[in-house]
Amino acid sequence: MIIPDHWAEARHTQTRRGHAVTVRRFGWSNLSPEDAQAMAEARVEEALRRRMAGEALTAHELKMPYNGSEGVPIREEVVARLGELVVTRNAYGARCLNTEHALFADIDFKIEVRLWQGLLGWALLCLGSGLLAWLFRSSGTFVLLLFLSLLLAAPATQQVRRLWLAVRGGPLQVQRRRIQAFLAEHPGWSLRLYQTPAGLRLLATHETMAARSDLSRAFFRAVGADENYVRMCLNQNCFRARLSGKPWRMGLAGRIRPRSGTWPVSPEQMPARQDWIERYERQAASYAACRYLETLGSGFIHPELQAVMALHDEESRALRQDLPMA
Repeated sequence: MIIPDHWAEARHTQTRRGHAVTVRRFGWSNLSPEDAQAMAEARVEEALRRRMAGEALTAHELKMPYNGSEGVPIREEVVARLGELVVTRNAYGARCLNTEHALFADIDFKIEVRLWQGLLGWALLCLGSGLLAWLFRSSGTFVLLLFLSLLLAAPATQQVRRLWLAVRGGPLQVQRRRIQAFLAEHPGWSLRLYQTPAGLRLLATHETMAARSDLSRAFFRAVGADENYVRMCLNQNCFRARLSGKPWRMGLAGRIRPRSGTWPVSPEQMPARQDWIERYERQAASYAACRYLETLGSGFIHPELQAVMALHDEESRALRQDLPMA
């Protein structure tokens, strides 16, 4: 996990076979802007040399706050450093906890229709359309029903999946059984379960983990962790948990400036940014990012993870049952 305080950019151009080849690379450092600039110059020279040699490299790295460019660290404002823990402000203004060793996992309850499920639903609707058209002896009815089947296949399949989840006790109970099945095979594990506005958050407290370890990957697969969250953990080699509410869920007008939230920002944009952050923090004080539900498994808390758990629960207001979630 790398979350620098200083960023710089370098751009070099050379001519190859009569065409200008331009390469842009970023540099970063926790020491100084000058150190970041030196790194940017070294990276851009290396990238230009390889492109001039014919290697297919990306010309420009994307300036994105989190997980945007391959090989580029998290590009967010550092709010606090607490040992190995780093709290940053993300692209839409929320505070996020970044940690190398405390395994967090996000699970969304959003019902997504896979391609094969949509095709199966469409095939069944087409079969029904054919039967109705045969009963009415109308080819026009068949064409109309085929068109409607195409439109309704995805939402109808989604509704069937939603009803199937309800029959099995709802998404929370279904996911809880999935977690329990994993714990049955890993009896030493301890997992704290938190409810989020979109699903669940899990925190493993029994031992420290590495994001790219085989065990972490197996855990993500077993519990059905959000694919985008897993991809970000692997790319940035760390785990992450949002500590404050999403602004649109709290009814906060406007967005953080600049809109992309990319750090650093120019000095002339800082007053507007700070004004928005102050309004955001006042609003966020009345909301929780998640809500603690229960602990499953052994209940053991590794000494090195005690501080992580305490910070997370305090900053996310997870133990405040009276607060709405955002």
